[in-house]
Amino acid sequence: MDKRALVVFQDKKIRRTWFNEEWWFVAADIIAAVTDSKDPAGYLKDMRRRDESFSEGWGKIATTLGIDTPGGKQELNCVSTKGAFRLLQSIPSPKAEPFKQWLAQVGYERVQEIENPELAQARMKELYRAKGYSDDWIEKRVRGISIRQELTDEWKKRGVKEEKDYAILTNEISKATFGKTVDEYKAFKGLKNANLRDHMHDLELIFTMLGERVTTEITRAKDTKEFRECKGAANAGGEVAGNARRDAEKRIGKTIVSAENYLDEPEKEKRKRLTRQ
Repeated sequence: MDKRALVVFQDKKIRRTWFNEEWWFVAADIIAAVTDSKDPAGYLKDMRRRDESFSEGWGKIATTLGIDTPGGKQELNCVSTKGAFRLLQSIPSPKAEPFKQWLAQVGYERVQEIENPELAQARMKELYRAKGYSDDWIEKRVRGISIRQELTDEWKKRGVKEEKDYAILTNEISKATFGKTVDEYKAFKGLKNANLRDHMHDLELIFTMLGERVTTEITRAKDTKEFRECKGAANAGGEVAGNARRDAEKRIGKTIVSAENYLDEPEKEKRKRLTRQ
């Protein structure tokens, strides 16, 4: 197992994975670290049976993610830092307090990043390097995150508030740019819980940025209001990127929309191999 996928708390190994721009921790590993339970998964089930409010809120703080285990990748219950605090609140164990302090440090680092975006970018770049991405790819990925943030900020100013509406608008751009919604694109690449953009090659990232950047400009130029008008702007921005993609494919002589991913071979290694061919 990749050591970067583990953190150690008081000699206890906590498995984690990067999802939706933050670390998610295996819930059973947290329970094992702060209790004497021989069956952490069973302990979690008992917690959910005993505490109705905890059980009802579980879906909001946890999700199943693919985690590498000695027997291969398995879908395990994982919680974000916020979710881990909620989990610990329901565990009657004195061992939980040091773990809360440890998580508070993780949260403090996140606050530092919010106050200092350059620090956040530096940490993000280091994380991507550790995961096997080249500097060229990382620069595009980080720039894409900035462009995406600018667009979502613009949507927020114009009355788009619901998470599902952001997803619909994103799908409008993706469909017009690549001919696939985000979920369709993930399925095409054989991805389940992984971030789609983390498995895009350079040109896929570039046309994603183009679609979102043009959408931002159209949204501002037309002074769009509310979800319906923003949806029209998203489609128009995606069409610009889609037309550019199709023209590029004609001139390059091959498709840009790729089924390849970086699950088995890191981007940096794949780039080197393709360069040698």
